[in-house]
Amino acid sequence: MGQLKLRVTVVGYSPYEVPVSFNFKPGSDMSSMMNAIDKDLGNIKIDIADKTLENVTVTSGKPGLQLGIDRKVFNVDKNMVSTGGTAVDVMRNVPSISVDIDGNVTMRNNAPQIFVDGRPTIMTLDQIPADAIESVEIITNPSAKFDASGGTAGILNVVLKKNKRVGYSGSLRTNVDSRGRIGAGGDINIRQNKINFFLGANYNQRKSISNGTTDRLTYGTPDTASYQTDESVQKGRFMFLRGGFDYFIDNRNTLSVTAMIGRGKHTPYTESDILTKWLSPVDTSSFSNRFSDNFFRMNMNGGSLSYKHNFPKQGEELTADANLHIGESSTQNIITNEKYKVPGNTLLGTMKQQQNGKGENKNLVIQTDYTKPLTDDSKLEMGLRAQFRSVYNRTDFFMFFNGTAVYSPALSVNYNSIDNVYAGYATYSNKVKNFGYQVGLRAESSNYEGDLPDKSQSFKIDFPVSLFPSIFLNQKLKNEQELQLNYTRKINRPGFFQLLPFTDYSDTMNISRGNPSLRPEFTNSLELSYQKTFKNKDNFIASMYYKNTTDLITRYQAKETDNVIGKDILISSYINANSSYVTGLELVSKNKLTKWWDLTTHLNLFTSKINTGIAGQPEQEQFASWLATLNNSFKLFKNVTLQLSGEYQSKVCFLPEEAVVAVAVAVV
Repeated sequence: MGQLKLRVTVVGYSPYEVPVSFNFKPGSDMSSMMNAIDKDLGNIKIDIADKTLENVTVTSGKPGLQLGIDRKVFNVDKNMVSTGGTAVDVMRNVPSISVDIDGNVTMRNNAPQIFVDGRPTIMTLDQIPADAIESVEIITNPSAKFDASGGTAGILNVVLKKNKRVGYSGSLRTNVDSRGRIGAGGDINIRQNKINFFLGANYNQRKSISNGTTDRLTYGTPDTASYQTDESVQKGRFMFLRGGFDYFIDNRNTLSVTAMIGRGKHTPYTESDILTKWLSPVDTSSFSNRFSDNFFRMNMNGGSLSYKHNFPKQGEELTADANLHIGESSTQNIITNEKYKVPGNTLLGTMKQQQNGKGENKNLVIQTDYTKPLTDDSKLEMGLRAQFRSVYNRTDFFMFFNGTAVYSPALSVNYNSIDNVYAGYATYSNKVKNFGYQVGLRAESSNYEGDLPDKSQSFKIDFPVSLFPSIFLNQKLKNEQELQLNYTRKINRPGFFQLLPFTDYSDTMNISRGNPSLRPEFTNSLELSYQKTFKNKDNFIASMYYKNTTDLITRYQAKETDNVIGKDILISSYINANSSYVTGLELVSKNKLTKWWDLTTHLNLFTSKINTGIAGQPEQEQFASWLATLNNSFKLFKNVTLQLSGEYQSKVCFLPEEAVVAVAVAVV
């Protein structure tokens, strides 16, 4: 009822005092008194003290694994194995993530959505330098707050580094790999008054060497067998620049601007030996050498504008942001095929073809989110989102006759597409003693337009409004144990190449065509997780998951007579199967075995089944697979750390068994 005094003290700053009164008036009704309880004191400014402290050294580190109700967070900024590489190298050491020999990243045997700093991006993982990554968030079952599309494998969110320490700070780094490729990078951060400025740059050279074999049997008239071996070498370089600033308007409002630039160039070269045998009615064979010489260049530009407002009530905030990414690329692919009757025999003929391509991809996302705490344990979240994406791509196909390149309009393609998605969501979360829950509902609609001007073909698809509920339940148990149960519904809309009604002859061994009649697939996901945190902060997570998908988009292969090349060919296309399901068990453990040895282990056991529901087509047999990874970190000396990581992937569909081991030594 009387005059109070607020006193603020911070180490290294002068004390701050101000009188405070809540203006309770005698005889006021209860409503007036309740309105007077909260008081906004505005900005509080404190000055740096004149005294200087002696030098103090503080050493700390984030835990490698952090758990949340809807995600797992892996801090990778100190990971030595991936230093100087790309985000693909980082993912090789993140549990729940699998990376095959070609660098394709999957999560629970599906390709996840890629987010950067909580927002979708057109950037690929090999365009993000490992040195720029602070943490990786694995969201296996995204709630209604997130985009409903692409939910069959969840979200992989890459959180980039951004320092907000007062003053000046920065770092420089360099590296060289076993193939003589070099890399370098640097960061600088300046925090003064109301401005926080940050800038980071990375440059990397890469060289990869790989070998592969492909055996193929084709039953028909005649039956054929094909045996192919490949030797590939790829050289490339990539530059990435990211900078921006935060403007702290006052203690309630912040404006942030971020820009990024990426430039890359790759020159893959592949030599293939292909032996083809006709098994019936006459046993004959032929042999060919195929040389594929490729050139790829990409330019990526992006930017974001974000605004955040903090209300006087703690936890209440409003955010609005716009993210724009523009990607441009150009390619050239020259394939030379030398044909022999048998290996080492007389050359029978040479076929040469060339593809020139260029494309542009623009992606604009506008989003606003509002969070309102209702009580100490409950809150309401809601938001709106709109995504606008346009794609332009042109591929010109040439055949060589007597050394002269002749343009082939039947094999070339020029297309444009527009893809828009509109969404709104609301979630409510609450906690009752040791039991917490979150329920949410998201509504989305979208439309798709495609145009092939040179072929006089176009299509337009309007996807109606669909509802996507989500439920998350959390029960804390005794002895630092926890149970989580969640359910979500997701949609996976067909992509442009899956819809494109154009026959792609770029790889004569894999001729493909889209299907504009494809429907979206819907997935219902259920996951049960158990978490245990030990006294020494070791973690153990066990998760059982089940996904059921209807109208599954899957590959379909059929034989038909082609008028362009004048013979029977196998066309690989897409259809909506009847349904499918995936069920599995995932185990993740983070252990500090000794003061100098940290061990992270991951095991994923899963099985899947596809029901095509198509007359005359055989059903896929149920297939069981497993994936295991180990990541060791050894502190050898005060400033020397050794990391040893390994991965084993069993057979998955048609992928061969493979094992990958990486070793790195770094001075930190």
